[in-house]
Amino acid sequence: MEDRSEFLKGHLSEIDSPDSPFKLLKNWIEGAQKMEVDEYSAMVLSTNSSAGSPSSRIVYLRDFHQEGLVFYTNYNSKKGREIAHDNRVAVNFFWKELEQQIRIEGIANKVSDQISNKYFDDRPRGSQIGAWASYQSEQLSSRSELEGRVREFEEKFADSAVPRPPHWGGYVIFPDYYEFWQGRKGRLHDRMVYQKDADGWTKIRLSP
Repeated sequence: MEDRSEFLKGHLSEIDSPDSPFKLLKNWIEGAQKMEVDEYSAMVLSTNSSAGSPSSRIVYLRDFHQEGLVFYTNYNSKKGREIAHDNRVAVNFFWKELEQQIRIEGIANKVSDQISNKYFDDRPRGSQIGAWASYQSEQLSSRSELEGRVREFEEKFADSAVPRPPHWGGYVIFPDYYEFWQGRKGRLHDRMVYQKDADGWTKIRLSP
């Protein structure tokens, strides 16, 4: 079913677009947070298998800075295995409430153990236990198998803090491509692209 609603909530001009894509990213993310956009930190992460097949799923942006975007996962998961094979990835944010989209491409590398440890220590205890109990992306015989492993690790760490599993931690995506999309009337959308080269960032406007 085709959606014929108009896009009327904003515009993106060259004047609105700073020379640094990070500044625009920061402005848009903070704007989405201020406007209380539901799940504003959720982003589609796309990876590639060894056979060249793309795969996408939702992950949560947990930190971002001048160099890149940080998320956390099980390193042995499907996405973790695919990143180990080919660490070129893409992410996508879409905020219907603001009629905005951000596409980002870049290289994903693991963050340091110290950064992963700090983030893991701040997680709820149930999520910490889950990181041990879930062999992410592997086949389960039943739900009870997973729940049994949860009980096993609850007992194992009953009298202690839960340490970070060695198979769990963060990645930072170092972007070399950003595209900021603002919906406009008549489908004449604004698309501003930043591409990284030897001299820094080149900014161009794309046709909608």
